[in-house]
Amino acid sequence: MIEVKNISKTYGKKHNRFKALKNVSFKIPSGKSVAIVGKSGSGKSTLIHAISGLDAPEEGSVFIDGVNILSMKQKKIDKFRAEKMGFIFQSFFVQGNETCSENVSLPLEIAEVPLHSRKSRIKKALMSVGLEDKLKSKARDLSGGQKQRLAIARAIVNNPKIIFADEPTGNLDTVTSKKIEKLLFDYNKQSGVTLFIITHDEDLAKKCEIKIHIKDGQIERIEGNKNA
Repeated sequence: MIEVKNISKTYGKKHNRFKALKNVSFKIPSGKSVAIVGKSGSGKSTLIHAISGLDAPEEGSVFIDGVNILSMKQKKIDKFRAEKMGFIFQSFFVQGNETCSENVSLPLEIAEVPLHSRKSRIKKALMSVGLEDKLKSKARDLSGGQKQRLAIARAIVNNPKIIFADEPTGNLDTVTSKKIEKLLFDYNKQSGVTLFIITHDEDLAKKCEIKIHIKDGQIERIEGNKNA
């Protein structure tokens, strides 16, 4: 269970103050697929940063399996995030000069997974996204769709409980987008991971079990969630 309670976040000072989130609260059962929908500047990314502990709000709590991660010290939050969360971004953020294996290894290094355990987990993650033959290939030599699959492998290598996907198909053509969507939803169903997708795409949002509509830093409405 993920419970967000009374989250508020403000940026800037004095006349430039901007309230990005205003007293946001909701509950998400574990294992659900969740779309966070809203226009640019509505607070979608700020909300994900708060839930994941990437950016601390001034007020509120985020309980994950009963633990308020915002009450942890920064080092403990970082470790929790490395072990329990995976991130996928629109711009891939893969390291072009590194091999696919090295890219996928990064979360394992951050989580201080022993070296002897990494190899099999990297191979398994790359196999799950159909890139097992690219183990030693440089990331820069991959196509856009392959780079996004590599980003997914990196996100799942630690067997996270939560995956955050920020416009994961935004830079991809329609055919490749469908493949990436299938990968994400299949992994959500098969592994029981909670999947958050930030998107402008209403068609993609409709495929999620829960849709959180956010406007001007507030929850406008939540569809499909009896626990909200």
